[in-house]
Amino acid sequence: MPESRSTDWAVEAHGLVKVFGDNRAVDGVDLSVRTGTVYGVLGPNGAGKTTTIRMLATLLKPDGGEATIFGHDVRREPQIVRQLIGVTGQYASVDETLSATENLVLFSRLNGLSRADARRRSSELLEEFGLSEAAKRPLKNFSGGMRRRLDLAASLISQPPLIFLDEPTTGLDPRTRAQMWDTIRRLVATGSTVLLTTQYLDEADQLADRIAVIDRGIVVAEGTADELKGSVGSASLLLRLADPASLERARQAILDVLHVDAVLSPEAGRITAPMSDPDSVTDLLIRLRTDGIAVAEIAVQQPTLDEVFLALTGHDTTAADAASGDPAGPGAELELEGAR
Repeated sequence: MPESRSTDWAVEAHGLVKVFGDNRAVDGVDLSVRTGTVYGVLGPNGAGKTTTIRMLATLLKPDGGEATIFGHDVRREPQIVRQLIGVTGQYASVDETLSATENLVLFSRLNGLSRADARRRSSELLEEFGLSEAAKRPLKNFSGGMRRRLDLAASLISQPPLIFLDEPTTGLDPRTRAQMWDTIRRLVATGSTVLLTTQYLDEADQLADRIAVIDRGIVVAEGTADELKGSVGSASLLLRLADPASLERARQAILDVLHVDAVLSPEAGRITAPMSDPDSVTDLLIRLRTDGIAVAEIAVQQPTLDEVFLALTGHDTTAADAASGDPAGPGAELELEGAR
């Protein structure tokens, strides 16, 4: 496997463009993915996520811009790039006529492993992904979640330095999804870089070191989860009072100390207020104690990624953008010859 030219950046893309007819599916995307991290690309169906992955993986030629993988240009050095990456698409690209073991052995052999090593590696992966009991079962009898796990296992045979995971947990049950998250964390802990596309806000929040929010073919925001949350507003202070009858006096104390209006929930005895200065909370608690207002519970609530996406795009991540014309959206498989 060729060595990377840069130890700092696994992916560097500047101004990537892909046009299909009259539609600009990707319209000037910039991405910088640091080596040894999980980078999340968050967006709804049709936003251009898969088309971007396909260009970075040398499956589509960009109509504009440039991109490198570990310093190797995707246009001029596609064969080298393909040896440095693994790709798992939205839908399993395994062979329906073969068993799980036969699929993994085949991919292992294509990756250059000997027969003995192919058998050993296939057995290890089946065990890791909880598929050992179904190893000899025809894939036509596999559930959707089992197919997703097998497809990811196939892309990890050689554990390449960079792994593209295009919506890897689509259709998985919560338990299998959590197992997939653990696998992704293990991959990074053992030296790989992961570029992950997802529609799931909690998935990006849990896994990604940095997140790019993409919508209608452009990156509308980029940063850590905390930075993105902070960009749409301050945190909220939540108080539950021991005596709901004190809510009005508590609201006045918040107005005096924090200089903000609070929202009351009389039925629950709760009060919520925007909090821009955490240090002022101490002053508020002193004021409440002085006024004889007992606090039963206190919490700070950060903005969610749901709120971030809604604020940035005007819709949530489940909204399909038919106008984007992205033919590499749902249902598009990522096939990469020689990359497994």
